[in-house]
Amino acid sequence: MSNKVGLSEDPPLGFIGLGVMGEPMCRNLARCSGRSVIAFDQDSAPLNRLTKIGVLAAKTVQEVGAAEIVFLSLPDGDAVSAVCFGKEGLLSQLDAGSTLVDLGTSPVALTREIALHAMERSVAFADAPVARTRAAAEAGTLSIMVGAAASVYARLEPLLRHMGEDITHCGDVGAGQTVKIMNNMVLFQTVSALAEALHIARRSGVDPQVLFETLAKGSADSFALRNHGMKALLPEVFPTLAFSARYALKDNDYALALAEVAGVKAEGAELVARRLQETIDAGDGDDYFPVLSRLLS
Repeated sequence: MSNKVGLSEDPPLGFIGLGVMGEPMCRNLARCSGRSVIAFDQDSAPLNRLTKIGVLAAKTVQEVGAAEIVFLSLPDGDAVSAVCFGKEGLLSQLDAGSTLVDLGTSPVALTREIALHAMERSVAFADAPVARTRAAAEAGTLSIMVGAAASVYARLEPLLRHMGEDITHCGDVGAGQTVKIMNNMVLFQTVSALAEALHIARRSGVDPQVLFETLAKGSADSFALRNHGMKALLPEVFPTLAFSARYALKDNDYALALAEVAGVKAEGAELVARRLQETIDAGDGDDYFPVLSRLLS
């Protein structure tokens, strides 16, 4: 039996960026939407895997620009800017009436700049950063925070539901990124606090596993405790194919930039920034970000 997707006659969808999160999101979009999907990545390996289910492999970013709706899943704002702008950039290739969607975490200022340039070309724009793990991306159970005009959100929401289960319209362009960046800021600080608690308890003669299992029964319970705490901090498992300390520092810096614009002294985020930078300086920058716990050993 063929695993290839059945295609409708609707205009194609585009997908750029097939990394840890992008590849499974693109796969679910292709399998579940009934639309043809054309994708691009500098790495041919994920493209080769996706072509086996019927995804069309583009040789350049410009080829993806022919799609009606183009999704970006790129590692940072610099990559988004590089893809979108310039004489041969994606924005110059998109037709009037098409839509561009950023699924990654990018600076709010850049998000609004892209939206402005898109509007000048009669192209709709939405920021729709995703949260949760690669496993959630594989299962199509991501949380997706959307910043877009109501009409654009209504058009995108059915497609986003092929990649996520919790889709939230946070407001106009930039609101999705703001909420996602705050989500990550709170997560990083929670993981940092859990690392502190683990080391304090251990040095005080309490088994860290007993500590975390007990915290999970009370008001300190959280997603971070049950996942980052139980599955990474306790066993000291910090894989490289996960959300690294470098990526965490990048997102935390976005939060600090937002705080500065808002006139808020974000001392918790400043502490996390120092710990993540020290983690990177110690040679652990490519490891799963709870590795910052090693600083407290």
